Amino acid sequence: MSDILEKIVAQKRKEVEQNKALYPVALLEKTIYYETPTVSLSKYLLRPDKSGIIAEFKRKSPSKGFINPYAQVEEVSIGYMQSGASALSVLTDHEFFGGSNADLTTARNFNFCPILRKDFTVDPYQIVEAKSIGADAILLIAEALTATEVKALAGTAKSLGLEVLLELHGEEQLDKICDEIHVVGINNRNLKTFVTSIESSERLFPHLPSEKVKISESGISDPDTVVHLRKVGYQGFLIGEQFMKHPEPAKACARFIQQIAKPTLA
Repeated sequence: MSDILEKIVAQKRKEVEQNKALYPVALLEKTIYYETPTVSLSKYLLRPDKSGIIAEFKRKSPSKGFINPYAQVEEVSIGYMQSGASALSVLTDHEFFGGSNADLTTARNFNFCPILRKDFTVDPYQIVEAKSIGADAILLIAEALTATEVKALAGTAKSLGLEVLLELHGEEQLDKICDEIHVVGINNRNLKTFVTSIESSERLFPHLPSEKVKISESGISDPDTVVHLRKVGYQGFLIGEQFMKHPEPAKACARFIQQIAKPTLA
């Protein structure tokens, strides 16, 4: 595990223990979202009328600091969906990404589409929490979890009707893919150097199970890259920073999706 990921996971475990005391599971189960049926991320990614883009709302990152601290989640999330995005991803980690659970709930209140809770899930409590704030899917990071933990957490998510995106960084994590996973994501960012390269997505694709929906994440800044990765076989693309660094993220998203629909000639 990289130093930054270790630091985030350690902080997350502390937060979870605090939250368990402040917001017991019985309280989380009483929210209106807890009983609401979820929207399928994997099905939306396969819809031919959509772009396959999971557009992310992210104020800051550990490597870059603040990207767009004043962005409004209501305005940006509605704009993303109007642009033709297939789904939303909302960062709920506060310490390192400047997000909050309230950001996801706001996005939920204004959009009928799958919403991925982007956070560092290390405890079943966080999965109940995800459901209680209106999420449809959660992220599990293979780098931060054992194969046994992945299977157990994914099983908990499935029992609550949530889908699971399992994020991989290398070949050594392929054995963590299990039946309970709906979407497999290849993160193009090297966790040690933080350099991104789509070579990771190209290299790992042939090893991914054919029945899983497959997405490429991080470092996708050019519409032609999406066109290329579609030819490789990817069905979805998680893009955040490319949109969020723009003063109007939704407009950047709309332009990007239009360019995918009309790829430039090689």
